Amino acid sequence: MSLSRRKTLALIGGGCIVAATATAGYAVTRRPNQALRPWALAGQYAEPRRNALSFALLAPNPHNRQPWVVDLSQDDEVTLFCDPDRVLPETDPFSRQITIGLGCFLEVMRMAAAQDGYRVDLDLFPEGEDPTTLDHRPIARARFTNDPNQRPDPLFAHVMNRRSLKEPFDTTRAVLPTELATLRAAATATTFGGSIKPDDIAIYRELSHEALRIEIETPATYKESVDLFRIGHREVDANPDGIDFTGPMFETLHMTGLFTRDVALDTTSMAYTGGLDAVFANTDTAMGHIWLVTKTNSRRDQIAAGADWLRLNLAATDIGLGMQPLSQALQEYPEMAELYHEIHNRLAPNGGTVQMFARIGYGPQVAPSPRWPLEAKLVQT
Repeated sequence: MSLSRRKTLALIGGGCIVAATATAGYAVTRRPNQALRPWALAGQYAEPRRNALSFALLAPNPHNRQPWVVDLSQDDEVTLFCDPDRVLPETDPFSRQITIGLGCFLEVMRMAAAQDGYRVDLDLFPEGEDPTTLDHRPIARARFTNDPNQRPDPLFAHVMNRRSLKEPFDTTRAVLPTELATLRAAATATTFGGSIKPDDIAIYRELSHEALRIEIETPATYKESVDLFRIGHREVDANPDGIDFTGPMFETLHMTGLFTRDVALDTTSMAYTGGLDAVFANTDTAMGHIWLVTKTNSRRDQIAAGADWLRLNLAATDIGLGMQPLSQALQEYPEMAELYHEIHNRLAPNGGTVQMFARIGYGPQVAPSPRWPLEAKLVQT
């Protein structure tokens, strides 16, 4: 997350950043190297499954945990598992959001395979499922078949440019009804909802702001996020997952001790209070909101929501529209219960589960997120 200069300065309230940068020189200008290589290697594999997976690992996922592990021991098959060490027990106690991320992964894999003329047939949760947890059983078995009738998905063209835009949006530029309709058309398995009405924007800005405040002010959920901070290029290259803070400003803040995980946890620190202002600048500049609803909340529903979320993200990329998930109000822990019920009453008044909720708008171009290489995600046999 190479945050804007305005955001970074908010973290330290001004301070000694210029002097520190001048003395630190080369070290603070370094950017992650190995952590971004998977983006360059996507599509460079000769074997069809590995080639499809090289794109799939670029899929969006909660807190960039990259929870996928794959087994390629059977010919023409991919067996997908969830890594139990990469779930989010505080903010996502039932791994609903993690499952949605795995659905995104499977959808990119399907698209990438189709691009090479392969049909992917999915057998979801072939050994059963548990609605409360993800365990050692497979998420999916995917069979690859060379199919001359397989047609590429036009949305695949935008996989390499897809981002989750975690910067303030341009509040002078409205989202048009035609753009909302483009997103609606991309959802194929869930019920799409969205609004760009000023009154709704105001309501959902306030709701998402309050939900984010609750997550940050709840010690266990906030610490879960802070524990996943990767600060500076060395940390990001060593662990290319979680929430990354890179670029000269953050390198300097880290080197001078102004921004560390301990400092971020200190609610009296300037990093904490400035950080609040920075993240609220995102919720408070939404220029519209979108959401996905399923009739039930099965694991298959969550996988379908992930596939549709990925498709919406790619459709938005196609038209230059920014999207950022704001999942806080959808999280199923006690402190969020009141807002969870409120958002469901608003967005799913006839029943069902709101699987995804996001803000939309226009903002700056941002860098891709770090990724583990494909080889790190293969079951070793």
